[in-house]
Amino acid sequence: MTQEFMSQETRPSRKVSESALITAHLMMPQDANIQGNVYGGTIMKLVDEIAGIVAGRHCRQNVVTASIDRMDFFKPVYIGNLLILKAAVNHVGRTSLEVGVRIEAEDLKTGEVVHTASSYLTFVALDSEGKPTLVPAIIPETSEEKRRFNEGAQRRLMRLQNSKSVVQKE
Repeated sequence: MTQEFMSQETRPSRKVSESALITAHLMMPQDANIQGNVYGGTIMKLVDEIAGIVAGRHCRQNVVTASIDRMDFFKPVYIGNLLILKAAVNHVGRTSLEVGVRIEAEDLKTGEVVHTASSYLTFVALDSEGKPTLVPAIIPETSEEKRRFNEGAQRRLMRLQNSKSVVQKE
């Protein structure tokens, strides 16, 4: 376990379930190209929206998207599919937090649900002056939440290492 998970006495803490969300959107012709495939950008916008809401619910203050770690598309989404977005806080640092989003598409005619994409987004909480501010600690309760917490901690370390190497190159 990382120090953020262990030292909760100095700041408020929240359970993962307190901010997690699931939402659904019916994909319509304006969301897709002429072949009927939903634009990746349409999906990315919806991912950023739900992740921002989850981050805001966790922090109960203004949050901004700092980065999108990955956006991996596994299968296409088509016009008429129900796009299902499942988002939850995976990990928190001092002023930032990672939100994971699982994207699924349901064929409303057959009922088949496929995992179409996944994404990890990092948000920074801002105070009233627009400066980074402390975020509440996270309390992962289930084995799945604990696994995502630990994986989020590893991704955070990789992000920090990558940002240091980019700064050194400049």
